[in-house]
Amino acid sequence: MDISTIIGVLGCLALLVMGVYTSGGALITYWDLPSFLIVVLGSWVGLFTFSSIGTALGVFKTIGLTFKTRSLHEQSIIQKLMAFSDKARREGLLALEEELDDLDDEFMKKGLRLVVDGTDQEIIRTLMETELNQVQGRHAEKLGALNMWATLAPGLGMLGTVLGLIAMLKNLEDKSALGPNMAVALITTLYGSMVANLFMIPWGGKLKAQDEAEAKVKEMVIEGVLSIQAGDNPRILATKLLSYLNPLDRKTVEAEVLKD
Repeated sequence: MDISTIIGVLGCLALLVMGVYTSGGALITYWDLPSFLIVVLGSWVGLFTFSSIGTALGVFKTIGLTFKTRSLHEQSIIQKLMAFSDKARREGLLALEEELDDLDDEFMKKGLRLVVDGTDQEIIRTLMETELNQVQGRHAEKLGALNMWATLAPGLGMLGTVLGLIAMLKNLEDKSALGPNMAVALITTLYGSMVANLFMIPWGGKLKAQDEAEAKVKEMVIEGVLSIQAGDNPRILATKLLSYLNPLDRKTVEAEVLKD
């Protein structure tokens, strides 16, 4: 569970609630079903026009990823690549084949399989980078749906405001309708801003950061596979791979993988 996402969501909501009560208001004042239907459901349904049915329905699963902590196991990856490098230098590249069946990293396995098969280095790089690009493309499609929701929500909020104002102006003689119509007019704008700025934009930013982190690890694997094919010393390989980590993580991992 990603505690930072929970802190962000609950913290924003708590501050909003505090703002309501410290100003002398009540939460029930800010609840309006028509506004919810127009903004939240309306902007979500708009995703069906923007993307495929699968992407629109899967947006909630995408949002769920922001609440999960995913370890990319950089230290384990570097140690595995160092072990493969050492084995390849001692026994030859073909000796790696017996290790591949037990390897749970499919991306690394495909790369090393190409190495064992004697594939040209540039072809290996091209194939692995193509797969990486496809992964990022799928991520971008999901992220695009989230960003579109963030774009549609404020627009639907303004649309609800216009609808409320029109209804209010057409019924000025009906004093009892002024309050409800004005509520729809203002609360839809509030809901649109909340959906975009409290939820969708921050969640989209977190997913983008996760995508970039995963891409960096896969780039590290590509470099490691090509270094193994080139016959690099394990410690030289480790030095190359450590350059992909931020300084704090690099110091921690370096102490483990280069301790001997």
